[in-house]
Amino acid sequence: MLFMSGLLLLVGSMVIFFVAYVTYGSWLCKKWGVDPTRKTPAERLCDNVDYMPTRPAVLMGHHFSSIAGAGPIVGPITAAVFGWVPVMLWILIGSIFFGGVHDFGALYSSIRFDGKTIGQIIDATLGKSGKFLFSIFAYVTLLVVIAAFANIVAATFVASPQAATASLLFIVLAVIFGFSVYRCGLSLGVGTVIGVIMLVVAIALGNMYPLHLSKNVWVCVLMVYIFVASIAPVWILLQPRDYLNSFLLYACIAFALVGIAIYQPSMQLPAFTTFDPSGKGTNPMFPMLFVTVACGAISGFHSLVSSGTTSKQLDSEGNAKLIGYGSMLLEGVLAVVAVVAVGYVGGDKLTELLKNGGPVNVFADGVGTFMTKLGFSFGVAKGFVALTISAFAMTTLDTATRLGRFIFQELFTKVDPKTGEAQGNVLTNPFVATLITVVLSGYMSLGSYLTIWPIFGAANQLLAALSLLAVGVWLKSVGRDNLMVLIPMAFMFCVTLVALAQIIFANMATHIITAALGSVLFILAIALFLESRKYLFGGAK
Repeated sequence: MLFMSGLLLLVGSMVIFFVAYVTYGSWLCKKWGVDPTRKTPAERLCDNVDYMPTRPAVLMGHHFSSIAGAGPIVGPITAAVFGWVPVMLWILIGSIFFGGVHDFGALYSSIRFDGKTIGQIIDATLGKSGKFLFSIFAYVTLLVVIAAFANIVAATFVASPQAATASLLFIVLAVIFGFSVYRCGLSLGVGTVIGVIMLVVAIALGNMYPLHLSKNVWVCVLMVYIFVASIAPVWILLQPRDYLNSFLLYACIAFALVGIAIYQPSMQLPAFTTFDPSGKGTNPMFPMLFVTVACGAISGFHSLVSSGTTSKQLDSEGNAKLIGYGSMLLEGVLAVVAVVAVGYVGGDKLTELLKNGGPVNVFADGVGTFMTKLGFSFGVAKGFVALTISAFAMTTLDTATRLGRFIFQELFTKVDPKTGEAQGNVLTNPFVATLITVVLSGYMSLGSYLTIWPIFGAANQLLAALSLLAVGVWLKSVGRDNLMVLIPMAFMFCVTLVALAQIIFANMATHIITAALGSVLFILAIALFLESRKYLFGGAK
């Protein structure tokens, strides 16, 4: 039947996203007063460490690589237990009116605050107590993000050792690219061509020399990597790695789109299954669908990327819509591809793939099958897809760790009331702050993604609600319309607080750490919302 066509779903979604970008995205620019002639923090505060004006193509690669990761794949595929229709509807509505507004708003407000983080924006609008509460919440959420994605990457490396070898080679390649372009004068165009060729070489070497290590060993290796990536200047590793890796994801999406167009898969997964697939009242569609899809529709982590690293590199306010709103819609396209992949696999094969590799394995199998129509062997195609997803999960890891370091340092930095100068201590040392972040998240990652993902989803979406709250308060303080922010904020608060309450009670007897983290996040969110009421709904500015 026509409505069961994966191609129709994909093309229809892309048309909807494009129309939304041109219309709703432009409307947001007008309502918020985006000014392309205004100098950005990257231009005014350039230090070539964190602040650095960056070409839109490069920054788009960094930003999209950082926010995408495995989230828009793992979330929709995990949520497919409800059927593909509910997942598709939430991806479309969420990306356009929730996630896109959230990401764009966080980036734009940060630009107007000298590239400061959402936590610092809250400090300026809600005061010290509001910033303190938000910073703790964001830091705990980042620990969960790092743990979840480290778990997924390590599991992928065990299942696809060739992807592990190639990923390590990508790191070396990124450092060489960074030095060549930013310190040796190599043009970006020539460097890109050489870099992409070397990406292909690295993939070939990975297939020739797969690296076999246990999952826990890979977790330790990843922790060492993110420690180094967090403290290195952005130009030497973070930015070039994300930029080069973006070509992998662009290629993967392009191969998937063309493959789906030629293969024309039908959706084997039911359009709708049940409102509670557990059958025990423990996994209802509301609120679990909205926290499980996570990054495929809206993600609080994106606000930390937008305000933590991207805002410090934007060369023009005129590019804020492309980077902030456009990247979220592109991530929505990736989430739709994931839905088509899981919908095509369906049946008993879906259960087997989930058991032996999880959602990334399902995605790689589905997209790998579509790519066979382009002349690739199934093995090569599936390996390429697995490599792409693991590479992007690693970009999320290093960005999340860097953001965790920023927030940890902010928490323990004191300001001299007389001079206004920041006063550091041992805990604000970047090496110490990074080490604490890595050790805590590394300990949490030594489990199963199935254990971590529910608390990750709830914490991540609640962080999105809090970020929308911060943007809403700021918009009101500068006399701008904030209704487009308040509506998704209210919905996400309702969804995530209910989800957290369910997670806390479900894990009290079996997973104490999960229940404890959920309790801390729940209390912090309520306290921060109460703190902001007078600013958001009252007359204070």
